[in-house]
Amino acid sequence: MDSINQQQPEDNFKDLIGPEAMDKIKELAGSAKSCFFVSNIKTGVPASVRPMSAQKIDDEGNFWFLSANDSHKNEELSTDPFVHLLFQGSAYSDFLNIYGIATVTEDKEKIKELWEPTLKVWFTEGVDDPRISVIKVEPTEGYYWDNKHGNAVAFIKRLAGAAIGKTIDDSVEGKLEV
Repeated sequence: MDSINQQQPEDNFKDLIGPEAMDKIKELAGSAKSCFFVSNIKTGVPASVRPMSAQKIDDEGNFWFLSANDSHKNEELSTDPFVHLLFQGSAYSDFLNIYGIATVTEDKEKIKELWEPTLKVWFTEGVDDPRISVIKVEPTEGYYWDNKHGNAVAFIKRLAGAAIGKTIDDSVEGKLEV
C-alpha cells in the first residue's frame, strides 16, 4: 500500500465482481466527459491514442463504437486487437481504466442499432454509408477510481483534511471483474 493510502482513516479499496462491476462500468463510462481509445498495445510501436465515444455498453460489459473501415485505427486492430480504454468523468472522480480485445465487423443491423443522427458528421451518407464499421471491445480487466458519497462530500472531506493536515479522502478504487 502506498503512503497516502496508509494515512486513510477508512478503507478505500473495493474490488467489484460480476453485476456490481458491470453497474460501476456503466455508471462511470456513461458519465464520462471523455474517452480515449488506445491501440497498438502489443505491437512494440508507440501506442495510438484517440478520442472516441462509445455508442453503447451492453449487458455483458462490451463497449460498442462506430468507426470508418478505412481508418488507421481499424488497420491497427487488424494486426493487434488489444486495446485500452480510458474514461474520465470529472476532475476528482469517475475514472475508468479498461483493457480489452477488439473485433471489427460491418454488421449492418448493429450499425442501425448504434446509429445516431449526429454521426452523419463523419459518415456523410448516413446510416447506409459504406465506410461504417463496428468495433466491439470485450473487456478483459479493469480498474476504477471514484468517490463514495458524491463530489460534494468528497470536496468537503478534502477541505477538512487540508485544514487540519490529515488525509481525509472519500475516494474508493478497485479492480473490476465482469
